[in-house]
Order: sequence, then structure tokens, then C-alpha cells
Amino acid sequence: MSVYVDPLFPCPTSKQWRWPESCHLIADNLDELHAFAGKIGLKRAWFQTSNKGMPHYDLNARRRCVALHQGAVELTRNEFVALVRKHREAKAA
Repeated sequence: MSVYVDPLFPCPTSKQWRWPESCHLIADNLDELHAFAGKIGLKRAWFQTSNKGMPHYDLNARRRCVALHQGAVELTRNEFVALVRKHREAKAA
């Protein structure tokens, strides 16, 4: 079981998100995702999910560094997309 982060990418800032870059924190299962998120100081209220997307937390650059330091696996954009597709296919089956 693992927790993963994708590369930082530019994103628009808003009242809810003031950082110019972000990435995603995902995991092989929700229990592991929530446990890891709590370990790096993320609030459960920041958890995001939808029928189409992968359950995740958004990270700014600083939180991404913390996640990597705590053992998250860094993936390339292509590796990350492949993992999300695999999750969607498993969910659809």
C-alpha cells in the first residue's frame, strides 16, 4: 500500500486556494489516505471526491515536500494518470 503525489502544476488562486501551484495526494485506499493526510497536518474537511474523480487532497508546494519527506511516492504526470485510470476501471468493474 502506498500514498502518492503528482508533480506541482500552475493553478488559479481563489479565496479558498491562495497558492499558485498545487498537486494531488492519493492512496491505494481511503483509510491509508486519511491516515497519511492527518499525519502531515491536513484537515479531513479538505478531502475531495466525486463520482468521476479520484479521492484526493490538494497540496501546495510546502505540503508536497512534507508528504515526500514522510514517505509519499513521487509519480510523473503519466504515472499518476495511469494510476487514476486504474482506479476508475476498478471502480467501474
